[in-house]
Amino acid sequence: MPYTTEEGGRLNNFAKEPKVYVAEPPNKGQKRTYVILGVLAVVLIGGLISVAFLVS
Repeated sequence: MPYTTEEGGRLNNFAKEPKVYVAEPPNKGQKRTYVILGVLAVVLIGGLISVAFLVS
């Protein structure tokens, strides 16, 4: 673990930095999955709001 020693003998520990990488853009299959999940989320939220409206 990387650390430094200060004047009073105290140790100062540093967190290990994660490896940095470049993210890749989503392919067509992943984009289609995101659209499907988005539509399902909108339907679910709309259903919950309509049930809450009908119950009250």
